[in-house]
Amino acid sequence: MAALPPARILAIETSCDETACAVVENGRTLLASTVASQMDMHARYGGVYPEVASRQHILSILPVIEQTLAQAHLALSDLDVIAVTRGPGLAGSLVVGLNTAKGLALGANIPLVGVNHLEGHIYSAWVYDGPPKGDNAGENPPPEPQFPLMALLVSGGHTELNLMESHLKYKRLGATLDDAAGEAFDKVARLLQLGYPGGPAIQKSAEEGDPAAINFPRAWLDGRWDFSFSGLKTAVLREVKRLEGEGKPIPAANMAASFQAAVVDVLFTKTLKAARQFGAKAILVAGGVSANRALRQAFLSQKEFPVHIPPLSLCTDNAAMIAAAGYFRYALGQRDGMEIDVLPTWPLS
Repeated sequence: MAALPPARILAIETSCDETACAVVENGRTLLASTVASQMDMHARYGGVYPEVASRQHILSILPVIEQTLAQAHLALSDLDVIAVTRGPGLAGSLVVGLNTAKGLALGANIPLVGVNHLEGHIYSAWVYDGPPKGDNAGENPPPEPQFPLMALLVSGGHTELNLMESHLKYKRLGATLDDAAGEAFDKVARLLQLGYPGGPAIQKSAEEGDPAAINFPRAWLDGRWDFSFSGLKTAVLREVKRLEGEGKPIPAANMAASFQAAVVDVLFTKTLKAARQFGAKAILVAGGVSANRALRQAFLSQKEFPVHIPPLSLCTDNAAMIAAAGYFRYALGQRDGMEIDVLPTWPLS
C-alpha cells in the first residue's frame, strides 16, 4: 500500500453509555482522550437505560470535547478531520454524537467521516499513547498488526471472528448464534449476584475460585466458526437452582472461575484454529471483553502468533479507536455529507 497522508483526527463516540472524545494523529499516535462514564448511573438498573444514557450524553458532550482539545493543546482549526460513530448502538445516544460532529465539521469546514463502532474496536490495536517522552523519547512506536490478520471481536453485544486481508476489508468467518460473550458475563454475574458490569465482577470473583471446580460445557460447534454461550449460561443457572433446591450455599467464586474458563477456552481455541487454517500472520483481540485478564493471558502465553491486544484503557468504548478507524477511512478516500444518519444495527462489512 502506498504511503498514507498525514492527518490529525478528532473523534466522537456515543454509541452506548460512554461520552468520549479523542485526538489521534495518523491513525496511531494518541494525543488526547477523554471518557465520561455513566457506569455508576446505570448500575442501579443492572444495565444501560437508553433514555438516561442519551440525556446524559447531551449534558457531557461539549465539556468532554473542550477537555480533549485542551489536553491536546489544539483548536478546531488545527484538525484535519472529524470522525464519529454512526452505529451500531443505541439510537438516541448515537444521534447526540453524530449531530455534534456534524456541527463541528460544518462550522470549522472540516471533512466528516462516519465510522462503524465495531471497526473502531478493531483499530484500537493500532493506537499507542505517544509520542514517547522523557526517558523514552526517540523510541520507535510499537509495530502495526500485519495482514492477513485474524481478528476476534468480543464485547457485550458482539462476538465474531473476522479475517482481515488489508485495511478496512473484513471476511466474517463466524459470529455468536445467541448471547455474545460480554452479554453472558453480565447475565451470569446477575445469577451469582456479583453486580454490574458483569465482566469485571466475574473476573474479580474468579480470582478467589478454582477454574476446574465445575466442568461447564463448551459449545464447539464443530465445522463452524460460530460461537454460542446460551447453553453455558443455562448450565450456570441450573447449577444455581440445584444448589438452592438442596439448601446449599452458592460457591460464587468457583462458579465464576469455571464459567470464565469455559468462555476463554472456546474463544482462544477457535481463534487459534482459525488463524492456522487461514494463514494469518497475527491475531488481534479487541472489544470490551478483551480487558479480561484470563483471556489476555491465554493469548499472550502462546508463541505461535504475534498477538495485538489494546491497552486496558482502549478495550472498552472510547473515541481513540474511532479516530484510528476514521483516519484509515479518510486516508483511503471516504468523505461523508451532512445527510448521513445513525445506523443502530450497522454490521461490520
